[in-house]
Amino acid sequence: MLDDLDDIHPLFHGAPKSTEFKKLRKRIVQHVREAVDQYGMIEPGARWLVCLSGGKDSYTLLAVLHELKWRGLLPVDLLACNLDQGQPGFPATVLPEFLTKMGVEHRIEYQDTYSIVMDKVPAGRTYCALCSRLRRGNLYRIAREEGCSAVVLGHHRDDILETFFMNLFHGSRLASMPPKLLNDEGDLFVYRPLAHVAEEDCEKFARAMQYPIIPCDLCGSQDGLQRQQVKAILDGWEKNAPGRRQKMFRALMNIRPSHMLDPKLFDFAGLMRADPAAGDENSDIPLLR
Repeated sequence: MLDDLDDIHPLFHGAPKSTEFKKLRKRIVQHVREAVDQYGMIEPGARWLVCLSGGKDSYTLLAVLHELKWRGLLPVDLLACNLDQGQPGFPATVLPEFLTKMGVEHRIEYQDTYSIVMDKVPAGRTYCALCSRLRRGNLYRIAREEGCSAVVLGHHRDDILETFFMNLFHGSRLASMPPKLLNDEGDLFVYRPLAHVAEEDCEKFARAMQYPIIPCDLCGSQDGLQRQQVKAILDGWEKNAPGRRQKMFRALMNIRPSHMLDPKLFDFAGLMRADPAAGDENSDIPLLR
């Protein structure tokens, strides 16, 4: 059914008919369905605020979610949202025109967080933390105004891995971006349906569909960001051992608290040896003398 290109959402109109693209599309859709089901993202009557930056990841997210809804496989209402943060030279007409043409329900919000970031962040420091905090606060507000139960973000597998290593190297903790998160106020979910999707697949998909990509000039204008450094490390590992990214990602889903060192997650102090003299009443194997 998903390969019938004559019966699709407008976001897929003009899609390449090559076997390679069909496999790519099918793989991304399967990964998204897997994440949605595995992490329990669907609530009856839910309305999702799908955050659209204009980058390859958010376009991929938007297209796949609408495809699944089009097929009756995602029973939620979707509202696309772009937060125009007032960056100089931002092409403000690109997304509204694109979303209108595609028949996608959307809201464009203007909030000049750019000026705040430039004013508050000292020269030479990275903008990401404050920019992200301001953006997230506005998206929560918009979600509440629109009656949405979840804010849906376009973070993919590689984002999750990079965040894990950033926390490891710079934060001295084992943590990453969870596919499903409850905000601090407890009234909104944060979903990442692309959690199992590789960045490379998002890039190939958006390029093949010729979506109008908008670069983030604010963050992209800074060199030496911690995330860029971690990404370079992961790129090197992947080059030397293809498939390593996926193995590391799978490891995040296969955690053994008893084999880590956090006494809050495992009761090491209460761990007791078995008494050899007591034996095992349920065992037919005699004790070794």
